[in-house]
Amino acid sequence: MRIFSGIQPTGRKHLGNYIGAIRQYVEGQDRGEAVYCIVDLHATCVAYEPAELPGYVLDTTAMLMAAGLDPEKCILFRQSDVREHTELCWSLCSVTPYGDLTRMHQFKDKGEGQALVRTSLFLYPVLQAADILLYDTDEVPVGDDQRQHLELARDIAERFNATYGDTLVVPRHRFPEAGGRIMDLQEPSRKMSTTAPGEEGTLLMLDEPKALEKKVKRAVTDSGSEVQRGREKPGVTNLIEILAVIRGVSPEDVESEFEGRQYGAFKGAVAEAVVDYLTPVRERYEEIRADPAGIETVLAGGAERARAIAAPTMARVRERMGIGPV
Repeated sequence: MRIFSGIQPTGRKHLGNYIGAIRQYVEGQDRGEAVYCIVDLHATCVAYEPAELPGYVLDTTAMLMAAGLDPEKCILFRQSDVREHTELCWSLCSVTPYGDLTRMHQFKDKGEGQALVRTSLFLYPVLQAADILLYDTDEVPVGDDQRQHLELARDIAERFNATYGDTLVVPRHRFPEAGGRIMDLQEPSRKMSTTAPGEEGTLLMLDEPKALEKKVKRAVTDSGSEVQRGREKPGVTNLIEILAVIRGVSPEDVESEFEGRQYGAFKGAVAEAVVDYLTPVRERYEEIRADPAGIETVLAGGAERARAIAAPTMARVRERMGIGPV
């Protein structure tokens, strides 16, 4: 079984990214042939600083390795190093309806209020489909927010096969069993994000222990004092979910443990668990990031291995479409 996923090179990943996606990447190394891509081309779909992007790629690669990705057990590479990604994107445009792209939530959200909405943002889902389909992917570990994009990738593969003959593998998704939607600590009605107006609600993977503890202890709670989940208690529910996932127990176990106890003791336990969970990753990241040449060596080796899979797929696509030399 081949597993594929891509991740944006922001260099600022948070607890939700770690629990919802990166943990799945690490686990995937032992379940099949895992292929993971730092999607630097996707990062150019919105305003960005070209001089900073290469560093963000190294940051993200180091963070993935610190979290447990092993270049000996998976293929880890930079998207732009494998040019078949962009070629397949163009080929897939031939079977992608314009109307499907106009309905994509991410395009609407990221394009809203922008003076310049880039065509690349509109085609973002097609490039994402190319990323996945290029590797004959069986399974894609994704968060719930990527469900629409993966469904489109499946539709594109099926439409391509119906048009040109059986060519591409139709992938299936894999959502995290728990922790798929870690919410903002200050506004628990929205997902945790690095693009939030402030950082008080976001637990960054590279935060120092004191910063993590401070954010958890200042997290919004709800009326009453019972440590129980409920629609009317989104703040406490979020903290219960975080503690349950980190400890590998059920939310019911957390509720039972803190029955009759106050929010202060509960938040203290959550803060301690988060610090213990993220500190080893931060420390390992600092070691890896101190060797940029070593990271580049990992990415170059990963790209070579990725091209060995991507090139035959692209040759098959060209043949079926009737493009290129006979």
